[in-house]
Amino acid sequence: MKTNSIFYGVLILLIFIGCQSQKRPIKSQSEFQKQQNSFFKDASKSPLKSKDLKVFEGLDFFPIDSLFVVEAQLQRTPNTPFFDMKTTTKRVTRERVFGVLSFTINNESYTLNVYQGAPESDSESESDYLFLPFLDATNGTETYGGGRYIDLTIPEGNQMTVDFNKSYNPYCAYNEKFSCPIVPRENYLSLKINAGIKRFKDH
Repeated sequence: MKTNSIFYGVLILLIFIGCQSQKRPIKSQSEFQKQQNSFFKDASKSPLKSKDLKVFEGLDFFPIDSLFVVEAQLQRTPNTPFFDMKTTTKRVTRERVFGVLSFTINNESYTLNVYQGAPESDSESESDYLFLPFLDATNGTETYGGGRYIDLTIPEGNQMTVDFNKSYNPYCAYNEKFSCPIVPRENYLSLKINAGIKRFKDH
């Protein structure tokens, strides 16, 4: 009787372990990474193709590195005209250069244009959302060849924190059906930004 109890106890334990392993817990290091993984795992929102979603265990991130959290000086460029930013499809997005961000990494100076989208209607006020697309020396190897994006908001003053650890891939890096803004060449950084989300599979 004792032997049977041990046998059933071991059997239940093995079943429990098996169920736990099927849940495939996703490893995360930061709140941003948790949010990204949660979003991509949600079938109702995820940009992943169904075949990729079935085996999804989490995005591949660089280790978080404080070197790539920079304090940037914002030089605003008021009244710049809106222009058609090309995308990966025939669609265009209306953007304007809101300002130029200046910052240093490893004592080297860099600049990036930051963009603001046009209101969708004449009655709609401008959003405080800013769009920061960039290219760097990791594109096509460690990261997506088309560059990455960072979401920002308009600061009260002329200084803002840019955290490259929060850089993410456009949706077309996961599924070609999406239309994604093409990063302007002037937003190329001549260094490796080893931070944020890495490339997905062979994209």
